[in-house]
Amino acid sequence: MIPYLLHVALLISVCLLFYKLLLQKETFYRLNRVVLVFCLALAFVLPLIPIPQQWALREVSKAPEVSTQPQKAYQPVIITPQNDVSNMPVAKPAASPTSAIKQTSAITNQSEPLMHSAIKWLFYLYWIGVAAFGLNFLLQIIVLLYQAYTKPAIKDGKFRIVELYGDKAPCSFGNNIFINPEKYDWDTYSQILLHEKIHIQQGHSFDILIAELVLVVQWFNPFAWIYRTEVENNLEFLTDDAVLEHKEIERESYQMSLLKVSAPHLSLGITTNYNQSLLKKRIVMMNAKKSNIHIMWKYFFLVPLLGVLACALNDPAAYSMPVNTSAKNHLQTTKDTDNRPDDRTQGAWFATIKNDKVHIEFKSNDDDHNWSNSSTFNLSDFPALPKDQKGEFTLKREAGVIVFNGKFEGNEGYGHYKFTADKSFNAFLTSQGITEIEDGDSFAFFSLNIKKDYVLMLQKNGFKDISKGNLIAMSALKVDEPYIAMWKANGFNDLSPNELVSGKALGITSEYVNEIRKAGYKDISFNQLVSFKAQNITGAYINGLRKNKIKNGSGAGEDSLPSANEISSYKAMNIDSAYVRSLAAAGYRNISYNQLTTLKALGITAAYTKSFKEVGYTTLTLNNLITLKSLGITPAYIKGFEALGYKNLTVNNVTTLKSLGITEDYIKGFEAMGYKNLSVNNLSTLKSLDINEEYIKSFEALGYKNLSINNLSSLKALGINEEYVKSFEAIGYKNIPVNSLSSLKAMDITPDFVKGFKDIGFTDISINQLSSLKATGVTPAYITEMRGKGFNSNDVEKYVRLKTAFN
Repeated sequence: MIPYLLHVALLISVCLLFYKLLLQKETFYRLNRVVLVFCLALAFVLPLIPIPQQWALREVSKAPEVSTQPQKAYQPVIITPQNDVSNMPVAKPAASPTSAIKQTSAITNQSEPLMHSAIKWLFYLYWIGVAAFGLNFLLQIIVLLYQAYTKPAIKDGKFRIVELYGDKAPCSFGNNIFINPEKYDWDTYSQILLHEKIHIQQGHSFDILIAELVLVVQWFNPFAWIYRTEVENNLEFLTDDAVLEHKEIERESYQMSLLKVSAPHLSLGITTNYNQSLLKKRIVMMNAKKSNIHIMWKYFFLVPLLGVLACALNDPAAYSMPVNTSAKNHLQTTKDTDNRPDDRTQGAWFATIKNDKVHIEFKSNDDDHNWSNSSTFNLSDFPALPKDQKGEFTLKREAGVIVFNGKFEGNEGYGHYKFTADKSFNAFLTSQGITEIEDGDSFAFFSLNIKKDYVLMLQKNGFKDISKGNLIAMSALKVDEPYIAMWKANGFNDLSPNELVSGKALGITSEYVNEIRKAGYKDISFNQLVSFKAQNITGAYINGLRKNKIKNGSGAGEDSLPSANEISSYKAMNIDSAYVRSLAAAGYRNISYNQLTTLKALGITAAYTKSFKEVGYTTLTLNNLITLKSLGITPAYIKGFEALGYKNLTVNNVTTLKSLGITEDYIKGFEAMGYKNLSVNNLSTLKSLDINEEYIKSFEALGYKNLSINNLSSLKALGINEEYVKSFEAIGYKNIPVNSLSSLKAMDITPDFVKGFKDIGFTDISINQLSSLKATGVTPAYITEMRGKGFNSNDVEKYVRLKTAFN
């Protein structure tokens, strides 16, 4: 199992490196999503696929031909279930028993005990991690479902909008959107709902759940944690891109909403949420140029890469070897009798005596179904071990008995064993509600030396419906009566078996509980304690933050203690007293929880604030710093504008320039066309309306020289372009003033409107007359109608007065 897990870990790591090197900066977010999920699935499936021999890069010795001819040097005895364990001979050479025994002993002495011990502890450590992270995963789902169906909710089609309270950022899971509507104005609230609805419509919770499940089994792999982050990041990029495709959403407004919404909080990992540390990347990707279709070759490069890895790491397919009939029949008979390939009640054993302990590894006899596990026993449990010759000895416990057949040479021994479960013990467990016990479970009970007294102790302490899995886990981690009593003495009377196992695995003691309570968290919950211990949060760490008088998230006074969730968030973001002191030294004291976590998430340091003071910004507020950092504004950026004559820019000026993407080259381009000394407002207007050199020159070609910024803004805002002007020139209206063009466009006067009047005899209508006609609703049809009623005039103004009089 361990080689398989390491194989999977390697594939995940390679796929992550491939993504970060070649795909991360591309804007094909939908394709990136497919690649990320596909690679996760493939990482678990690919190691199971055998590779043809001719493609394999691993050297494999060819299997020998099976034969029934007698061997001269070594003749093993094939063990079948019909062999009585007491009569099983240990395989030995026919010619030289002594040399074979010494060779086996030497190998065992040098490598096997250490290797077996290391593998055993790695195995236990891995499953403890899986249990802890699996429990955390389940708890997150339970908490979310509890909130979704116990808090007030509004049904919006297939979406459920669940109302939250307090300073919690919005998030979504399944078809539920969690949000506190009181925190946001209407525009921001609407954009949040749109963002979260896109998450739900595109099924992003599925990707997050897959990534979280991978972490449960790959918790030891740092690349898997980074991979999970990249999955979430890409989903946010994909959602932002979809939001901006809505015409009513302005890019700048949406980005400012993100700054408002990204209130830091310790959100559940299985939700799609407003991750503050990702904010800068999201803004950068929103403003990034769309990737060109010609870079698609990068994606196809993944296929040969995975193919090479499979050829290098996967097991080659076995050679097909000829066997004679009798050998084939014998092997088939032996294999058929083993109808339980994972049966651990019999197999081989290897032992090492060290001081007063005997370490025994139990292994499979069948190479096709390898397994092994180890246990350590007291030497006193074995009063008569066979020395230097084959013999039989037993070990009896309440769960059953093991009969060993083999021998010891010095402190090393080997042979075969057979375990028989005690039926009365299993019957006892069944009477206590522990059912569906299999032989493998009985062997686990034996190895852990689980006794009836231990089960009765658990029952006495309130664990009436304990499962066999709970029993094994609690016994393995030595969850005993004093440990249970410790939790009860500290006020935790209703802990579940899984919670006790988590507490024991993390090493939470009464001293640790008292340390945290003494630091101010007297009503801390068990889950919060687990979170604190997992993050190595100590009383000293809490006191260090407390001395710096940080305001809590509720807006209470500076002496208030941050909540447990806030402290966990601090630790997760590596906020310590040194960081707080450095900001205080820079003039930023009494920082609230929200502000502090925002500053840390964006990487704002005392050095960053000092760099702005050096260029004249000495009174920046925390919100100013957050905005500047979010937009990637640096002192060097400001100096670039100062070199062009823009002195004493305000923070609002700088953020406007940066958010609109106004650069030094952009300004120089307008200066080259004669537009010098443009104000920040002028620049903002030009950029937001996308007025460029090509647009200005198109009007210059029509004779409109030296247009003012206001002229250009009016023309662009109304959608007046070269074609519109030429269409009026074609019907005789030359050199129309800019103000007249604006009036014509604003009133939706078109050449077709003018032609209608010409067709009924009015060939010389002025621009002002056209505006009057349009404003009063006088049309060619109206004039024709009035003529039919006897009102006939060649002066359009009379029709205007007539229309006005009747209206």
